[in-house]
Amino acid sequence: MSKSQDLLSYIREGRTMTQREKLRLIVQLSIPSILAQISATVMFFIDASMVGHLGAKASASIGIVESTGWLMGGLASAANMGFSVQVAHFIGANDFQSARRVLRQGLVCCFIFSIIISAICLGISPFLPYWLGGNAEIAHDASLYFAIIGLCGIFFQMEGLAGSMLKCSGNMKIPSMLNIGMCVMDVVFNYIFIYILDLGVMGAAMGTGLAELITAGLMLYFLLIRSNMLRLKGFPGSFRPKSDTIGTAFKIGAPMGLQHMLMGSAYIVSTYIVAPLGTVAIAAHSLAITVESLCYMPGFGIAEAATTLVGQGIGAGQRVLTRSFAHLSVLMGIIVMTLMGITMWIFAPELMTIMSPIDEVIAEGTQVLRIEAWAEPLFAAAIVCNGIFVGAGDTLKPAIMSLLSMWGVRLTLAWYLARDYGLKGVWMAMATELTFRGLIFLGRLFFGKWNQKLITNSKQS
Repeated sequence: MSKSQDLLSYIREGRTMTQREKLRLIVQLSIPSILAQISATVMFFIDASMVGHLGAKASASIGIVESTGWLMGGLASAANMGFSVQVAHFIGANDFQSARRVLRQGLVCCFIFSIIISAICLGISPFLPYWLGGNAEIAHDASLYFAIIGLCGIFFQMEGLAGSMLKCSGNMKIPSMLNIGMCVMDVVFNYIFIYILDLGVMGAAMGTGLAELITAGLMLYFLLIRSNMLRLKGFPGSFRPKSDTIGTAFKIGAPMGLQHMLMGSAYIVSTYIVAPLGTVAIAAHSLAITVESLCYMPGFGIAEAATTLVGQGIGAGQRVLTRSFAHLSVLMGIIVMTLMGITMWIFAPELMTIMSPIDEVIAEGTQVLRIEAWAEPLFAAAIVCNGIFVGAGDTLKPAIMSLLSMWGVRLTLAWYLARDYGLKGVWMAMATELTFRGLIFLGRLFFGKWNQKLITNSKQS
C-alpha cells in the first residue's frame, strides 16, 4: 500500500491524524494532480504556440470558439462528478460494492450524455463563429475545429469519468501519469498534423482528438481492470441505471452543469465583447488566457485532492478532520498561486513572445496578464473552495454564487470598461470578479453550512 493510501485508510477507519500527517496527505495527493494540470497547460501552451505561429488569423479561429468548447467540457465534467462524488462517499464508508454499483451506472449514463453533446456540437458548428461575432475570414477554420473537437467529446467524457473515479478512490498517480502522457502525445500528434501533413487549424483538433482517444482507453483499463477498489473484473453486476443513483447524481451534477452552462455562456458573451476589438485583440485574449492557465492549474490540482479528502471524510462521518483538510487545502492553494502570479507578472513579455511572433499581440497580452496577476491569490481560494464543496456534494449554492459573480460583476464591468479601455478593460473586469468570487467563497467555507450533511451523520464531535 502506498503512503497516501495508508493515510487515506485513517479516514475510513476513524483514526486520529496529526497536523503533519494531514498536510503530508494533501501534498501527496496534490502533487501528481498538479503535475498533470501543469502538463495539460503546457500542452495547450505549445498547441497555441504552434497555431499562433501560423498567424493571428489561425489563433483567432480557435479563440473565437474556445469558450464554447469549455462550456461543453464543463457539462461533461458535471456529469462525471455527479457519479464520482457518490463513489467517494461510499469508499469513505468502506462500502465498495455500492461504489462499483454507482460506477457501472455512471459509465452508461455518461456515455449516452456524451453522444448527445457531440451531436449538438456537430449541429451548431457551421453557425457558431458567426453567432459569436466572427467574420468570414476565420469562420471556416473555426467551424471545422469546433466540429472535430465536438466529435471527440465522447473520448473526453470517458477519459474524464475514469480519471475522476480513480481520483475519488484516492489514486491520483495513474490518472496524472496518463494525463501527462496525453499531453506529450498531443504535442507530437499536433506537430505531425499541423506541420508535416500541413493541415493547419484542423490538424490541431485532430491531434488533440487522437491523444484523447488513446488516453481514454488506457484510463478505462486501469479503472475497470486494475483498480483495487473499483475494478469490475471479477465483480459482476447490473449496468442498468437506477432512479436512486441517477437522482443523487442529478442533485450533485445538475447545479454544476447549470453553473458550467451559464458560466460558459458568460465566457461566450465575454468573447462577444472582445470580438469587435479586432483580430489582434481576439488573438491576444486567447493566447493570454492560455498563459494565465499556468498560474491556476496548480490550484485545480489541489482542489482535486480536496474533493477526494472531503468526499471520503463525509462518507466516514469525520466532521473535524474534514474541516481541517478543507482549511489546509485552501491555504496551500493560496500560497502556490500567489507565487505563480508573481512569476507571471515578471515574465509576462517572455511568455507572450513564446506564444506569438506578432508585436501587437505580445504587447496587449503582456498588459492584460499583469492585470490578472493581482487576482491570483483569491482566485486560488475560489478554485479550492469549489473543490471542497463538490466533495461535500454541496453544489447548488456555490453555483448560484459563481453565476451572480460572473454575470453581475465580470460581464457588467467588461461591457462598461471595454468601451474606454479595450482589451485591458475586459481583463480589469475579470481580475475584479475573481477577487470578489474568492472572498464570497471563503465566507461560505468558514461561516456557511456546506458540511450540513456531514454534521447530521457525524461520528466525531
